[in-house]
Amino acid sequence: MSELLVDFITSLDGYASGEGWPGFWGLEGPEYLAWLGEQPEVTYLMGANTYRLMSGFAAGEVPDGQDEFRPEEEASVDELTQASKVVFSSSLEEPLTWANSTLVRDDAVEAVRAMKSSGSGLLSTIGSLGLSRSLLRAGLVDRFRVVMFPVITGATGAERIYDGYPDVALEMIEHRTFDGRIQLVEYKPRVLEHPPLGTPA
Repeated sequence: MSELLVDFITSLDGYASGEGWPGFWGLEGPEYLAWLGEQPEVTYLMGANTYRLMSGFAAGEVPDGQDEFRPEEEASVDELTQASKVVFSSSLEEPLTWANSTLVRDDAVEAVRAMKSSGSGLLSTIGSLGLSRSLLRAGLVDRFRVVMFPVITGATGAERIYDGYPDVALEMIEHRTFDGRIQLVEYKPRVLEHPPLGTPA
């Protein structure tokens, strides 16, 4: 059976990106980049918006506010191009132009449920806030990982990650600091029907 990881990189105040900021908020360091390079092979899950954005980067489109990609950003996009990707969309048309991408028009929750039960290895979301939220609500997420960068993007932040989420209890299974400033926290999530009653033991 496959394991499903929801994986986010965020500002401290919970934004997935910020207008005018480079990738990784310009704060990636050697420890963090080395850790990224050590990650196991995964199949990435994404929605149409993330596909359009990331496939554009792969085709050479540079983010707004930048003249060119930094080497770290190029390496990250190249790794994504080589990886297997499943794109859930009713608006995109086949064939998808980004290498190693498969289009699925079926309901994403039911499709991922089937992928988990029939497959092996690791499935991981990338971006795709709505998809990640739907998979969490459905109880399909095994691990919820957030890497927080030491910036607050109150004025320029875009894509608030946790809006629309249910209440979720999180059991920590991993934590780590990279380069003395970047904080990783990883949890086993449990969606709550209501806030827990009483004081935890």
